[in-house]
Amino acid sequence: MLQKPIRNTQDFLLSNYFAEGLRITIGVLCPSLIMAHFGMLQYGMTLSLGALCVSIVDSAGPIQHRRNAMLITTALLFIVSIIVGLTNKSELFTGILLVVFSFIFSMFFLYGNRAASIGTSVLLIMILSIDDIRPWQQVIFYSILVLVGSAWYTLLSYTIYRIRPYRLAQQTLSDSIHEISEFLRAKAKFYAENTDYEKNFSELLQLQVDVHQKQDEVREVLFKTREIVRESTPQGRFLLIVFTDMVDLFEQVMSTYYNYKQLHEQFDSVGILSHYQEVINKIADSLDDIAFALKSGGLPTVSDSLENDLAKLREEINGLEQHKSKNYNTLGIIALKNIEVNIENIVGRIRTINKYFNKKEKNKLKSGDVDVGKFVTSQEINTKILLNNLTFSSSTFRHSLRVAIVMLIGFIVAKNLESAHSYWILLTILVISKPGFSLTKERNYHRIIGTICGAFLGMIVLHYIHDKNTLFMILIVFMIGGYSFQRKNYVVSVLFMTPYILILFEFLGMGSMSIAKERIYDTLIGSGIALLASYSLFPNWEHEKLKEAMLDTIKSNKLYFEQVIKLYFEEGFDLTNYKLARKNVYVNASNLSSLFQRMFSEPKSKQLYMKELHQFTVLNHLLSSYIASLSLYIKEHHFVCVYFQEIKPISDNTIYLLDNSVENLQKANTEPSNVPLIRRKNNPEVILTDTDLVIEEQFDLIQKVSYDIFKLTEKIKI
Repeated sequence: MLQKPIRNTQDFLLSNYFAEGLRITIGVLCPSLIMAHFGMLQYGMTLSLGALCVSIVDSAGPIQHRRNAMLITTALLFIVSIIVGLTNKSELFTGILLVVFSFIFSMFFLYGNRAASIGTSVLLIMILSIDDIRPWQQVIFYSILVLVGSAWYTLLSYTIYRIRPYRLAQQTLSDSIHEISEFLRAKAKFYAENTDYEKNFSELLQLQVDVHQKQDEVREVLFKTREIVRESTPQGRFLLIVFTDMVDLFEQVMSTYYNYKQLHEQFDSVGILSHYQEVINKIADSLDDIAFALKSGGLPTVSDSLENDLAKLREEINGLEQHKSKNYNTLGIIALKNIEVNIENIVGRIRTINKYFNKKEKNKLKSGDVDVGKFVTSQEINTKILLNNLTFSSSTFRHSLRVAIVMLIGFIVAKNLESAHSYWILLTILVISKPGFSLTKERNYHRIIGTICGAFLGMIVLHYIHDKNTLFMILIVFMIGGYSFQRKNYVVSVLFMTPYILILFEFLGMGSMSIAKERIYDTLIGSGIALLASYSLFPNWEHEKLKEAMLDTIKSNKLYFEQVIKLYFEEGFDLTNYKLARKNVYVNASNLSSLFQRMFSEPKSKQLYMKELHQFTVLNHLLSSYIASLSLYIKEHHFVCVYFQEIKPISDNTIYLLDNSVENLQKANTEPSNVPLIRRKNNPEVILTDTDLVIEEQFDLIQKVSYDIFKLTEKIKI
C-alpha cells in the first residue's frame, strides 16, 4: 500500500518541476541572504526581485531559447525599471504608461508562450515599481540592482544546464512516458465488467490531450537542442530512439480500440476480459518503471509474470475457439486474438526499449532515419505578424486591449483604496487574465482558493511558531513548494506562495495578520475585475475556433489514412511523411478535445453544438484508432493485398467522404446529400484468410466512421 505513494514522491523529487522549484528558490534567496549578512538586506531584496522576474521565462525548452529569452527579459526589466521609476511621481502619466505597456506586452502572446512570459515578467516589474517613488539617482541604482539580479539568475540557470545538459530531456521524456502509462490504464478500464463507457471515454480523451502536450514538450527539448539533434553522443542517440519508439508504442496503444460493448456481451460470462485488464495494467507498470529509470538513472524491468499471463491468454482464446458457443462469433474471437497479438507487440517493444538502458547497447545505437526538423514548428518574430493582428478579428488583439483597460481600472481602484499593498490587485489581474474566458475563469478559481487557504495556513504557522530559525526553514519549504508547482498545479502553488509571503513580511517586521486579510481582499477585488472583464470586454469564446479545429482534425485524419493505405496499395513509402501525418492527427485531436473541455466552462449561451461536438470528437478518435490498427496489421503481418480491385473502392470512398465532410463545414451546406457506403464484391475465386477478413472489416469500419462524420457535418452550421 505504501509503494505507490513512495514512488510518486520519489518521482516528483526527481522531476523537472521540483528541480525548477529548487533552482528558483536558490536564485531568489541567495542574493538576499548574502546581502543581509553584510547588513544590506534592502539591496538584496531588489537583487532577488530581478532574479524572480527573469525566472518566469525560464520554463522547460531548448537551452538556446531559454538563454535568449532570459537575456531579452534582463534588458527589458532594466529599461522598464528606469522608465517607471522616473515617471511614477505622476499618477496620470503612470496610468497612461500602464495602459500602453499592458497592451504592448500582452501582444507578445502572438509569438508563443515563452514570448508571452517575457511580457508577464516585464509587467510584473512595472507593477511592483509603481508605488516605489525615489530620487532619479536611486532609480538608476535600483534598476542596476534589478539588472544584476536578473543576470545572476540567468548565469545560474545556464550553469546548471551545462553541468547536466541531458537532465531536462530525461525528465520531460520521463513525464511523457508516464502519461502514456496513464492512458493505457484508462484503456484497461474498458475491459472491466459493468464499466462506465461514457466516463471512461471522457477520461481517455483528456489523457490523450495530456499525452500530446508532454510529447510536444519532448519534441521541443530534443529536436531543438543542437547537441541531441546532431546525435553526437550515445546519450543523445539513446534519448531520441527511446522517444521515437515510445511514439510508435503509443500508436499501438491507440489502435487497440474495439466495440467493447459487444466484447462484454459475448465474453463476460467466461471472464477472459478481466484477464486482459490485468495484463494491460502490468504493462502500464512497466512503462512507469521506464519513466522512473530515466529520472533516477536505474534499469527498468518487465514483470516476469507478464509472459505467463500472455501464455494463459493464448490458451484461453484457443479454448474458446475449440468450444464455440452461441454467445460469441468468429469475429469476436478474431478481435480477442488481435488484442492479444497487439499486447505481445507492445511488450516486445518495451523489452527492446529496456535493452537501450544497457551501457553496451547505448554505444551500439545508430542514428534514426527520420528528419526530426519537420516535427517541430518555428515561431517567426517579425513586425508583420504584429501588424496583421492589430484588428478586432484577432483574439490576441482583443485580449491585449482588455488587459490594458482592466489594468487601468485596477490601478484606479487601488489608488482609491489607499492600501499599503494595493499592487496585489494589479498583480492578481495580471496572472489571472488569459486570452480565453474559460482559462481566465479556471485561473480565477485557483487563485482565490489558493490565496484563502494559504492565508489561513500562514496565520496558523505564525500563531504557533515563533522561533526564527524554524520559521526560516518553513519559509524555504513554502518557497520550494510554491515555485515547484507553479507550472504543474497553480492552486497548490498559490497555496504555498501565500504563507511564504506572510512569513517573509513577518521577517521584515511589517506584520502578518493584517497583511493576510489585505491579500485576501485585494485578491478578491482583482479576481472579480478580471473575470467580469473577460466576460464583457471583447470576450474570446471557444466556439470562434470550433470550425478551424474541426477542419484540421478531419484533414489530418484523411492525410493519415492516405499515408497508411500506401502501405497496402503502393510501392515506395516515406517514413517521415507517415510519422508526420500521425503526429498531426494527435496534435489536432488534442486541440479539439481541449477546446471541447474548455467550452464547458463558458456560459450556456456560448456552448454551441455541444452534443454534436462530443459525437464529432468521439468519431474522430475512433477513426484515428481504426487507421492506427490498419497500419499495425500491415507492419505485423506483412500483409499483401491480393484483391486490390475489390477493396480499393472502399478506400477511395472513405477519402471522398472525408473530403465532403470538409466541404460541408467550409460551405455550410444546407441540403443533406446521399453518399452510399461501398461493400466489396464477392469473388468466389479469392479465398480469404482470417487476416484478410480483419483487414476488410477494418477498411469497412473506417468507411462507416467517415460516413458518420460526413452526416454529422451536415447538421453543424458554423
